[in-house]
Amino acid sequence: MEIRTPDAQTQVAPMGRSKAPGAEIGAPTPTSETGKQPSQPAKKRIPASTRLPSIIVGLIIAAVAGLSIWYLVRPQPLLVQGEVDATRYDIAARVDGRVGEVPVERGQNVAAGAVLVRIDNPETIAQNQQSLAARIVAEAQLANIKVGTRAEVIAQRKAELERAQASVVLAQKTYDRISQLAAHGNAPIAQLDQVTDSLHESQRAVDQAKSAYDQAVNGYTKEEHEIAQANVGKAIADIKAVQATLDQMVVYAPVASQVYQRNVEPGEYVSPGVPLVTLIDLNDMWVHFDLREDLVKTIKVGDRFDVRIPALGDRRITVEVKLIATKGEYASWRATRATGDFDLRTFSIRAYPVDKVPELRPGMSAYLDWRARE
Repeated sequence: MEIRTPDAQTQVAPMGRSKAPGAEIGAPTPTSETGKQPSQPAKKRIPASTRLPSIIVGLIIAAVAGLSIWYLVRPQPLLVQGEVDATRYDIAARVDGRVGEVPVERGQNVAAGAVLVRIDNPETIAQNQQSLAARIVAEAQLANIKVGTRAEVIAQRKAELERAQASVVLAQKTYDRISQLAAHGNAPIAQLDQVTDSLHESQRAVDQAKSAYDQAVNGYTKEEHEIAQANVGKAIADIKAVQATLDQMVVYAPVASQVYQRNVEPGEYVSPGVPLVTLIDLNDMWVHFDLREDLVKTIKVGDRFDVRIPALGDRRITVEVKLIATKGEYASWRATRATGDFDLRTFSIRAYPVDKVPELRPGMSAYLDWRARE
C-alpha cells in the first residue's frame, strides 16, 4: 500500500550532504516554504483501516482462550439413562385343550372382563355332567333318610313279626305233644330232638322279625343321616371343582389394557400354565432407572424431577419417585486394584409421571441430567 502525505513537498537530499538523524536513505523529507528542513522529523501516522484487522484478531484470540478455559473448568454433565416400563400380564389357562376362539387382535384395547380366549375340552364337560348326576343321587338318598321308613314297610315288618310269633306258638305246641309221648315211650327220641330244634329256630326268627320291625318303626340312625349329608356335600364339592375348571376354559382380561402379543391361534393345543395372551397396562407406566449406590443416597421417595424423552422430540416430563429398591442387585462398575476403589452396586428406581402422557410407550428411553436435577 502506498502512503501519501497531503500538502507536503518531497525533496531528495544531495549526495554530498549528511543525513538527518532518524531519516532513512532515499526517504522523502518534508520542507518548509523557505526550503529549510525542520529541526524535529514528523511522526508517521497509521490509518484506522490498518488497525481494524488487528483488533478483530485479538478479540478472536481472547474468545477462544475464554471458551477453552470455561470448557476445562466447567462440571461435566452426568447423564443417567432410564427406560419407560409398564405392568405386563401373561394370561394363561388352568386347563388343557384346543383353542376354540381368540376374539382379540394384537394392539387392540380391551376392557376389564373382555373375553380373550375360549378353549374346548369335551372331557371336562362330560366330567361336569357326571358330577351333577352324582349330586342328584346323593340329595335323593338324603331326602329318603329324612322322610324315614315308609308305612308300607312298617306294616310288612309287623306282619313278618306276627308270622314268626305264630310259628313259635305252633312249634311250642308240637314240642309239648312230642315231649309227652316220648316221656311214655310212645315217640322216638329223634323226633323229640327234631321238634326241639324247630322250636328254637322259630324263637330266633321271632327275635329277627322283632328287630326288623323296631328298625322300621325307629327309622334311620343319626350316623346314617350324617353319612347321607356328607355324600351330598362331597357331590357339591366335586361340582365346584369341575366348574372351576370349566370357568378357566374362557379366559378374561383382568384389567383394561392393550393386547401386546397373541401367542396362540384357533385349533392349537395348549397346556395349563402356557401364556396365551400378553397384555400391557398403559395406565400404569413408570420410568425405570438403575442408579449406582453413590447416587442413590441423594434421592428419596417423593422427589420430583424432569426427564427427557428423545422419542417424543426431547419432550420433558415431570416424574415422581415412588419406589427405591431395598437391596442392590448387581455391580454396575468394577474397580481395579490399581485404583484402590470398590465396586458400586446398582439400585432400581421407579419414577411415575406426575401428569398422564398419552404418547408415552413402554420401551422408550429417558435421560436425566443428574447434576442439573440437584
